[in-house]
Amino acid sequence: MYRIGVDLGGTNISVGVVDGEFNIIGRGKMKTNAPRPAEEIFADIAKAIELAVDDAGVNMDEISVIGVGTPGSVNKETGCIDYSNNLKFDKVPAKEMLESITGKPCFFANDASCAALGELYAGAGKGCQNLVAVTLGTGVGSGIVIDGKVFRGANSAGGEIGHTVINVNGEPCNCGRNGCWERYASATALISQTKVAMEEYPDSKMWNCAGGKLENVNGRTAFDAMRMGDEIAKDVVDKYIYYVAVGVINIINVYQPDVLCIGGGICNEGETLLAPIRKYCEEERYSKYAEKQTVICRAELGNDAGVIGAAMLDS
Repeated sequence: MYRIGVDLGGTNISVGVVDGEFNIIGRGKMKTNAPRPAEEIFADIAKAIELAVDDAGVNMDEISVIGVGTPGSVNKETGCIDYSNNLKFDKVPAKEMLESITGKPCFFANDASCAALGELYAGAGKGCQNLVAVTLGTGVGSGIVIDGKVFRGANSAGGEIGHTVINVNGEPCNCGRNGCWERYASATALISQTKVAMEEYPDSKMWNCAGGKLENVNGRTAFDAMRMGDEIAKDVVDKYIYYVAVGVINIINVYQPDVLCIGGGICNEGETLLAPIRKYCEEERYSKYAEKQTVICRAELGNDAGVIGAAMLDS
């Protein structure tokens, strides 16, 4: 038997047929075209599932379950997507809708939680039981797996580590608080920090890396200029890495996972990013004298993590 994993994003619906070795053997894809009625989106999820099944060369009789990772909060008991800002969903009976179309048991969880589960089964955390996955993107996404199960919290909205505060009265966040980790450690935050430094230092090599235009700044700009010997860029990178490390240390102090993996485009910097984070953690984590320590590494599965993790949902 095979499992199906669905990564429901604001832009794309990505579906994979997953075998017993956690390999994706067939794929299907549709545009989400959100916002639009949930009924239309779920009809397209069903079409993408059909495409994936055909691509895998199997049939629906060989599919045991369907798992879906979605932005927002999902009620585990009812299978409702209580709220998703990206999809403009509010109290959508997702489990009921998809099961009525496919005739298969369907399970839903937050997309970041599914990515964490995928990394645990088939990626950076393979063989372990406790993992936290962090994605440095537009925001800071996070998923928590404890004893092999997705941590959802009492109301299925647990795991929003990006909205823990690292700077009281700091930068305002779109969640309504100030000083959230997301406002300092996301790729969006790094781009903002880079632009501020460039405006203050017009001779910085960051301008060369950005083609002389602020609108060309991306998550690589400061790192690239740092490698060219630019001290201002090095200061931007050093401060950004410390912001990331502060949140990582908080996660380790609270959860002490076997593995903490970091994903997102910024992680293309590899050890330039990860090595100093590990050093900060060695110096500042509460468990500094423990024999066993959390492994801090790069996430391995990329966009496939959410599909594989969704496929492994069983509740």
